[in-house]
This record gives sequence, structure tokens and C-alpha cells, in this order.
Amino acid sequence: MRVRCQRALLKLSGEALMGQQGFGIDPEVIEVITQEILNVHASGVKLGLVVGGGNIFRGLRGQEFGIGRVAADHMGMLATLMNAIALSEALRNKGAETRVVSAMEMGPMAEPYERDRVLGHLNSNRIVLFATGTGNPYFTTDTAATLRALEMGADALLKATRVDGVYDEDPEKNPSAKYFKELTYREVIERGLKVMDLTAISLAMEHRLPIVVFNLKKRGNMEKAVRGEEIGTIIGGDAQ
Repeated sequence: MRVRCQRALLKLSGEALMGQQGFGIDPEVIEVITQEILNVHASGVKLGLVVGGGNIFRGLRGQEFGIGRVAADHMGMLATLMNAIALSEALRNKGAETRVVSAMEMGPMAEPYERDRVLGHLNSNRIVLFATGTGNPYFTTDTAATLRALEMGADALLKATRVDGVYDEDPEKNPSAKYFKELTYREVIERGLKVMDLTAISLAMEHRLPIVVFNLKKRGNMEKAVRGEEIGTIIGGDAQ
């Protein structure tokens, strides 16, 4: 059931970038994440990234500020663009060639998303950072990551988290939470496991896109995930 990747989509939460700060982008965290990404890329894997914007603004919290859902989601999309640019520049400073592409027209800040152009970038060994989600409100960056993974022909979607994989409860709150080494898409849905939103899981299930959930904080885990090693939790077809 494990998959060795020649082409992969990495999904990062915006929160992963803020470290212990509670907001924004932590330079030390960016340093670690970009080195892990470069190690994977150096192994020959064609790599795309989707990063959330929760470290800056989360659309679902818009009502707390009197902001309607559509406008709040647009603000969240802009936050993802800021994070994508930050990661892109950090990667470029380490010698990587990158492209930031956006589902919404962003002028000089990002290329407009065109699948054929993205495939050309990947084939030219560029790391592609997908920003602004799907470009539509009411869709999460999890759904955007699944969509882009399918469009770029990824062998797997790699979802980076703060814990070792998927649990039946938050292991940071309940140390006795049950860990799952393997799950089917349907088990995720039926158990109501908080891995990705229902739209993302359903889309992955329909197209049998494997999802690997792993701990980003442990150095080398990203490389192990793309090599198909038994790291984290894999979500796929029939359980073994």
C-alpha cells in the first residue's frame, strides 16, 4: 500500500510556519522546512506545494470580525499567497528554482494557474507553489491540495502535521489516543477522523489518490514519505 513517489504534492498548514510565535512566519521554521523540501527535491522527486494561510488569517474566523464568509475566504486566499511567496524566496535563496502560481489573477506576484504550464515547470525541475486555494470561497486548502495533486499527476499527497499520523483523538490533548498506521478513505469518513475535510477525502477516494500523513517536526520524515517507507499513516484503498 505504501507508494514510492516520483511526483508528489506536499500540503503544509499555515500554522506549521509560525512555530512557537502564535502568528506569522518564524524564520527558523522556514529554514528547517525548506531544507527538508530541498532534500526531497534533490532526490529527483518532482514537487508541488500547497500551503494554508491560518498563520495569518483563517476564513472560517471571519464572523468574529464581522466579515462575511466570501470576503473572509478571499482574505484567507491572500494569506496563502503571502506564505507561498515566503517559501518560494526561502527556497530560491538556497539555490532552488521555483514558481508561485495562483488560482486567482495576481499580476506580478504569481503566475496564473495553467495546468500545462505547471507540468512544464515540473518537467524543468522547478518546485511549484500553488497559492490562493481553488480560487473559490467555501473550499479549503485541503481540497485545493487534492485537486492540484490530481492535476499534476502526483503519486501521493503528503500531508505534513505536528503529530506522527492519524489518531482517533488529538494526541496532544489525549496521550492515550489511538494511532492508525493504515486507513481506507471510507474509514476516515465513517469514523469522522479530522485528517482533511470531507470534500478532499471524497475526491481522493474517487481517484484513488494515496494520502500520507506524517510528522513534519521530525527531520527526514518527508524523505521517508516519498520513498514509500513506513512512516506516518497512509490513507488509501483497502486496508491491509
